[in-house]
Amino acid sequence: MKFGNNKIMSRIGKKPIEIPQGVEVKVSQDDLGNYISDVKGSKGALVVNTPKEVTIENKDKQLIFTVANENSKSDKALWGLSRTLVNNAIVGVTEGFSKELEINGVGFKVALQGKKLVLNVGFSHQVEFDIPAGINIEVEKNNIKVSGIDKQLVGQVSAEIRAIKKPEPYKGKGIKYKDEQIRRKAGKVVKS
Repeated sequence: MKFGNNKIMSRIGKKPIEIPQGVEVKVSQDDLGNYISDVKGSKGALVVNTPKEVTIENKDKQLIFTVANENSKSDKALWGLSRTLVNNAIVGVTEGFSKELEINGVGFKVALQGKKLVLNVGFSHQVEFDIPAGINIEVEKNNIKVSGIDKQLVGQVSAEIRAIKKPEPYKGKGIKYKDEQIRRKAGKVVKS
């Protein structure tokens, strides 16, 4: 990276992506000039749209990303973003993504009923969450595992489930990510 003449390259965008064995990537353009990458692998297929400012070339089992104007701040941002989105699609169709959630609280329960996740989390009623297409949910005791090939969708569904009953800071009751640390607060102390 050079700072003297304002030529700063995107460190992520300039890295080529190695296409793994068993993955097909087809790059094409739509009517507006935007690039569309069709990524197919053992777990499924994804389509990634990238802006026309970023050019994608498939050379010798490598995807190379370039931009016309490396001095433009917005082009540099799109450069790194485009590479990351296509890389996430390749990882998704080969390995997949998953997030784990944990339910804490006395009497809090979770169960799968067909394409619905049914939660008893301290409300006067059960909360039903519809599982979107492309997402697999597994329930074991009070643990929920959300998995799929689309990283953004897995994260979105996990966040929506967590938002049903966020963990509270006094006893830690609620739905939290498995590796999330809840900062606890001390309760009020009655002076005698």
